[in-house]
Amino acid sequence: MPDGMADRPLRELGGRTPLEAADTPNMDFIAANGICGMAETFFPELPYDSSIANMSILGYDPRKYFTGRAPLEAANLGVKLGEGDIALRCNLVTVEDGRIADFTADHIGMVEARQLMSSISMKVGREGVEFYPGVSYRNVLVVRSSLKPSLKFSAKQPHDIVGEPVAENRIKAESKEAEDTARLLNALMDDAVPMLREHLINRNKVKAGRRPANWIWLWGAGSKPEMPPFRKKFGMGGSIVSAVDLLNGLGKTIGLKVLKVEGATGYLDTNYEGKTDAALDSLEDVNFTYIHLESTDEAGHEGSVEHKIRAIEDIDKRVLGRMLKRLRRNYAIMLMPDHPTPIEVRKHTSEPVPYAIYDTGKPGDSVKSFSEREIREKGSQPLTQAFNLMTKLTGVTAP
Repeated sequence: MPDGMADRPLRELGGRTPLEAADTPNMDFIAANGICGMAETFFPELPYDSSIANMSILGYDPRKYFTGRAPLEAANLGVKLGEGDIALRCNLVTVEDGRIADFTADHIGMVEARQLMSSISMKVGREGVEFYPGVSYRNVLVVRSSLKPSLKFSAKQPHDIVGEPVAENRIKAESKEAEDTARLLNALMDDAVPMLREHLINRNKVKAGRRPANWIWLWGAGSKPEMPPFRKKFGMGGSIVSAVDLLNGLGKTIGLKVLKVEGATGYLDTNYEGKTDAALDSLEDVNFTYIHLESTDEAGHEGSVEHKIRAIEDIDKRVLGRMLKRLRRNYAIMLMPDHPTPIEVRKHTSEPVPYAIYDTGKPGDSVKSFSEREIREKGSQPLTQAFNLMTKLTGVTAP
C-alpha cells in the first residue's frame, strides 16, 4: 500500500501524473492481469487522515470504529489508555518567522528526536501529562483522566498548514467543557519552545544551515478504540509491516502480527527489500500480509516531483518486483494507494484512488497500466467504498 501515491496531472510532466510518468512494469502487470476500479477511502464527516484510509482498506468502516489517530500510535508504543485518557500526536516541527516551515523538522533522525523528546518530557511533562518518543518527528502525548481532558476541541494537521501562521492555527475549544483542555495543550506547545530553541541539537542544526526542531505541534487526538479482531472478521490471521507507528498501532489493535524491520524509516532511504522479505516470510504462518510504504506520501507533502517518481519506481522494482519473483503458489495481491497526496497542494485530498486486485488463475480487465486515469476510464469495477475491498480480495464476507 503506497501511502499518498495517487496524484493529479502536472504541467511539468506534460499533463501526466507521477504514476503515469514513472516506469512501473510490475504495477502495470498487476493492473493488466487483475480487476481494477476506483475506491473512496475518505468520508466527508471525518478528517482526511491516513488512519481513516488505512482502516477502511483493512475492511473496517471508520465511521463506526474511528476514535482518533493518536490512540492507534500510542498502541504501537505500548502506551495503555484508560477510561477518560486521551492521546495526541506530537510532531517535532520547524517554525520560521511565526509560520510552520517544515512539519517533519527536516526529517529529524531517531537519535536526535529521542533526545529532544526526553528533554521535553523532563521540562514540560508533569503528572497527568506524558510524552512518548515514536519514529523521527512522529511522537505521542497522553493526557490522563486525572486532568479531566475533553476531546471537544479542534487541532489542525501540521502537514495541512505548512506556510501558515502559528498564531492563526492554535488549538480551539469547541465547547465550554474543552476550554481548560485547549488552554493546557496550547500552553504545552508554548512551554516547549524556549528549551527547544536553546537545545544543543538545534543550535548545531542552525549552525549547519539545517532546519531545527524548534516547536512541537499537537493534533490527532482521540480515546482508546474498540475494534473486532481481523481474524474474527475475515477468518484468517495476518501481519503488517510499516515504519509508521500509526499503521503498526492499527495492526496491533486488530490483532495483526507487527513485523519489525531494521532500516525501515518511512522515507526514501527505507529498507524496501527488508520490508518485502519480512512480509512474505510471515506468510508461512498467516494467510494475509499488509505492506505499508510511506515514501510516496512524504514526497507529496514535500511537493517534490522528483522524489515522488523515485519513490514510485523504487516501490515497483524493490517491493512488487521482488514480491512477484518470490511468490510461487496461488495468491492474490491488492495494489492501491490509501489516498492522494498531490504535489500541487502538498496535503491529503479526497478523490477516489485506483486499485487493482490480481488473483492468479482469474481473468483480468482490459486495463494496460496502473494509473489514476487508465483505471478510472477502463476499470471494470464500479466505484466503491474501500472497506468493501477486503471482502473482494479475501472472498470472505465480514460480519
